[in-house]
Amino acid sequence: MAFLQVFFHSEVLRKQVQANVILPQRSRGMIGMSAIEDKVDTYPTLYLLHGMSDDHTIWERRTSIERYASEKGIAVVMPNGDLSWYTDMKNGAGDYFTFMSEELPAVMRDFFPKMSKKREETFIAGLSMGGYGAMKIALRCPDTFGYVASLSGALNIEWLYERHAVLAQGIFGNKEEAIGSDDDVFAVAERLADSGKDKPGIFMWCGTEDGLLRDSRALRELLDAKGYDVVYHESAGNHSWGYWDKWIQDILNWLPIGRK
Repeated sequence: MAFLQVFFHSEVLRKQVQANVILPQRSRGMIGMSAIEDKVDTYPTLYLLHGMSDDHTIWERRTSIERYASEKGIAVVMPNGDLSWYTDMKNGAGDYFTFMSEELPAVMRDFFPKMSKKREETFIAGLSMGGYGAMKIALRCPDTFGYVASLSGALNIEWLYERHAVLAQGIFGNKEEAIGSDDDVFAVAERLADSGKDKPGIFMWCGTEDGLLRDSRALRELLDAKGYDVVYHESAGNHSWGYWDKWIQDILNWLPIGRK
């Protein structure tokens, strides 16, 4: 695998931004690592989002994502979403939803032409805040992302208003306006189902000792009722990396990819 630190100017955010990128490498000489042995035209690509207290480096630092990706022959893009909740922020701090859902895939495909442009080979996943962001982005952009996964997702924005009211106000605006808006994953899921458009495949996990479990269960119930294809897991676990490192492997096994 190749690991790249990418710094570039975002026209949407009007500043320099960062993303770590893992690319499959055609090689037979990496001791202890899998590698692509056959020439391929394009790579499936996973956009992997961080949580509330972290940044674009955290998945590399806390998991073996590079090794897992090597075994699957998949490219992984880990962008810095700051403390944005992957939202076009009401306080003017940045249009992070637009950046993540539109500009970032376009820039990555421009820089790395072997990243697949196919919906069925473009995936997005995240943990906690990133689980919310991944779900919102995939449900609002189903023509771009064919599959989405949430680990311990902070899926209900009311949670943020209850615990960090000032932060939530700056990101989403008034609570009364945010509930039911395009930043409300539950509302977005309903609207997509009612639209008749193709829906992404969905994978969800949350630990039974995690305070966010209630919201994962509630969203799963809604998704099932609306006819989504959902793979749902809950098991012993809390909001910590030991579990996320395990479950990101399950996500990669669930995605429609294999060794190239």
